Amino acid sequence: MNPFSYARPSSVEEAIGQFRPDSRYIAGGTNLLDLMKENVTRPSQLIDITQLPLADIEETPEGGLRIGALVSNADLAWHPLVEARYPLLSQAILAGASPQLRNMATTGGNLLQRTRCYYFYDATTPCNKREPGSGCSARDGLNRIHAILGHSDACIAVHPSDMCVAMAALEAVVHVQGQRGERRIPMADFHRLPGHAPEQDNTLVDGELITAVELPPQDFSAHSSYLKLRDRASYAFALVSVAAALEMDGDSIRSARIAMGGVAHKPWRKAEAEAALIGKTADEAAFSAAADILLEGASGFEHNAFKIELGHRAIVRALTDAAKGAAQ
Repeated sequence: MNPFSYARPSSVEEAIGQFRPDSRYIAGGTNLLDLMKENVTRPSQLIDITQLPLADIEETPEGGLRIGALVSNADLAWHPLVEARYPLLSQAILAGASPQLRNMATTGGNLLQRTRCYYFYDATTPCNKREPGSGCSARDGLNRIHAILGHSDACIAVHPSDMCVAMAALEAVVHVQGQRGERRIPMADFHRLPGHAPEQDNTLVDGELITAVELPPQDFSAHSSYLKLRDRASYAFALVSVAAALEMDGDSIRSARIAMGGVAHKPWRKAEAEAALIGKTADEAAFSAAADILLEGASGFEHNAFKIELGHRAIVRALTDAAKGAAQ
């Protein structure tokens, strides 16, 4: 681990003012410290934001929720308003990590998780995400956990977060503040596909600080399900995950949301798949047709092609559970 300086600002403005290109904000540190220990990330300065007033969950005037960036994953998952109005989010968070990590990890930090690709963490191997232009070791290496959608010649890594998959389905909005002021970024636009610049995980610019995540008012609480398929029952990243939410009118689907995790460089959604469900009877045929649309263009590699069929089955199962109101 390289030497670094340490700052502990008392306001958002002070934190932003102290940021320089090789700085990193730190809160729970559950991912950043691992990256530093492995010499994947080498900041010259850590800016500790844990004293900033960003740890509240508040109702918005429209009936949604505003979640401070420093709210812990544990507090968010077990918050009464989240459990009652957004159980999909609670389910997703509780499917990830361990109780100890959820006590430390923050909402903002979860959004900024970096990929768990073996080669990204191994500083002795080529990795375009770690060293642009060096190559992608995963394409011809062990790629069982890697992407089947949205990948590029430069990178086939996947985004690891469970929370972000649910937030993508719920159409959350990320509030950020930087030297140029404040802005709101829809979850669909927050994370990036790799393209030719896989080192850029998201659309933040240097110095921008996540201050909150806003959940809009919705009516999916009675019919949502988060399904996570993984190699072991706990403390494992998803091979495939699905966040499914439906608004029902009897057996008919009034509106639908589907997002996938473990399959792409960002939570994967397709508006066409959701639109195909509107007005349809909630049955296997409709769910299978939506899965076909969501997985259109999927392609695997030597060790992960099984994820295409696994993903299709997972989508159908998650939608079936959501329609029944039988959350995982």
